[in-house]
Amino acid sequence: MREEFEKLAAAGKIEARHIGPLTQLAESGCCQHRSWGFGKIRSVDTVFARFTIDFPGKAGHTMDLGFAAESLKAIPKDHIVARKANDLEGVRRLAAHHLDLIKLVLNSFGGKATADQVQQTLTPEVIPDDWKKWWETARREMKKDGHFIVPGKKTEPIVYQAQETSLEERLLTDFRKARGLKARVAVAGEILKMADDLTNKGAVANEAVSALNSEIASHQRTQPAVALEAVFVREDLRAAAGLAPAAEEITEAQVWLQENVKPGPLLDQLPSARHARALESFKAAHPERWHEILIGSINVVPARLVREMAGLLVREGRLELLKDAVARLISQHGAGSELLLWFGRERNEDFVDILGPEVFRAMLTAMERDQFNEKRSNRLRDFIMEDQELLGELTASADIEVIKDLTRALQLSTVFDDMDKRSLLARLVKAHPAVQSLVSGEQTRQDATWLVSWESLERRRAEYQELVQKKIPANSREIAIARSYGDLRENHEYKAAKEMQKVLMRRKDELENQLARARGSDFSNVRTDIAGIGTIVEATDLGGGQRETFTILGAWDSDPERGVISYLSPIGAALLNRKVGDEVEFDLHGGKHRHRIEKIGAVRQARSGADAPAAPQPSSAASPAPEPEPAAEPPTAPVSNS
Repeated sequence: MREEFEKLAAAGKIEARHIGPLTQLAESGCCQHRSWGFGKIRSVDTVFARFTIDFPGKAGHTMDLGFAAESLKAIPKDHIVARKANDLEGVRRLAAHHLDLIKLVLNSFGGKATADQVQQTLTPEVIPDDWKKWWETARREMKKDGHFIVPGKKTEPIVYQAQETSLEERLLTDFRKARGLKARVAVAGEILKMADDLTNKGAVANEAVSALNSEIASHQRTQPAVALEAVFVREDLRAAAGLAPAAEEITEAQVWLQENVKPGPLLDQLPSARHARALESFKAAHPERWHEILIGSINVVPARLVREMAGLLVREGRLELLKDAVARLISQHGAGSELLLWFGRERNEDFVDILGPEVFRAMLTAMERDQFNEKRSNRLRDFIMEDQELLGELTASADIEVIKDLTRALQLSTVFDDMDKRSLLARLVKAHPAVQSLVSGEQTRQDATWLVSWESLERRRAEYQELVQKKIPANSREIAIARSYGDLRENHEYKAAKEMQKVLMRRKDELENQLARARGSDFSNVRTDIAGIGTIVEATDLGGGQRETFTILGAWDSDPERGVISYLSPIGAALLNRKVGDEVEFDLHGGKHRHRIEKIGAVRQARSGADAPAAPQPSSAASPAPEPEPAAEPPTAPVSNS
């Protein structure tokens, strides 16, 4: 094509300086435009002096040759971008040979490229799935191969070099170049990973161990966390190479036993992968008091460390000590947000007996306290918003008055914005409909109260207490145990426990609403000139002529065999406020019945005598119901059927 372009230049259709760039473009067939991206040259028109190029979204685009020479950059045929455009399937097959594909990418970028550049070049066209797995394999092979220099930092470029260097030489060179103990620990970790591929791992490990020992001694007091990590790597290198311990070297225990070394700050400076091992070494260094020291540290470390510390305490039989410490911090509102974040995430059967509304109160306090900290974190707040079940589970067995107090505290809290606060209040209302009026601001009185006998009131109170003190906590334990089985989508035990939770919570709400409306009475001093609550009414069935007796008692009293009826029942509602001689009509069992009142008496008078049972007294047990009042005048109309 060069001759053709020279002719065009001679004819004055292009400039002579454009001949070289245009020749490169025509021979490579691929180009790059700074705005339109990669382009594939389909044809060269020497008559009209123009290219036809396919750009993304601009297929068949024509471009003047002079303009093309100025605005396009030729891409060599062996460049990874050109290879993808011309033979994508061939490049995909090359992906099975990790090093060949990486070499192609690096050479396309002048012999070096960062890991991000490699990923952007190969995904998703060449490596559509599981890039992480493919890259880990490629990285491991590059480290073994003598042609690649793989840096420790992701931001530094990977380099391909034609001259091969042995793995031992490269690792020791990196180790010698490393500045500072922390950097040397990182390279020593790489040596450890590659130990099985070294031809003389004893010599490499011996040099690394010797250098680490000299620096551990100088860092023991000033940087104990780095020194401890170096001790771990040193021990692992020695074990891998079969080396004997050196005389008078610093041990793990010596690092821990230094004055003013505290486990919390030291562990926080270690990588997460080292936490479990570091805790075991701490326990060995403090065999008598390790558990006391760790429990004293759980409120000042991040949630990930709390998890590790708690795990060790539980495995070593110190669960009760841990629970006592956590419960005390929660009850005193001294628990930090990281401890509460761990506790909220954990929520397993070990801690179910201290999970309750006070935990959420402590969370509010911790977040409010964090607002004044320079290094405040929103992790606890974000967790509360993300966990849709947290509020419901923490308040499941709480008394309605406690839930109302918690609702008010949430309304007054400054740690949530209005949108988040409304979302949390909606969750409370969903779990406890009784607080709807408090949230909506409609603080109206109940539409009506129910008069009930002391006996029936005590039965409902006892049912409520058993529900909140036994059945709901037992269900919470079942949920926590089922959650520990994993994968909640296929966890039938978890689903069954959650369904039972809905049933129990629905019954709890019903009882709370009922007890809030109930007023206990012994039905004494009632009027007998009209039928009312606490009276015995004798009436004649006008359809059959039979004489029947009805004892009208409270809303929850019903014993058809003895003629005891609730004043809210169809018969009771029809009889209320009627006099002797009145005829009443009511629907019962699908038919109409008509009765004439013959006699009205008082229940207390009818039962007076030596064998009369004493009126039951109100219980002192805690209940959401208000204190009972003396029986009021009977209602003039039925409230509802019950």
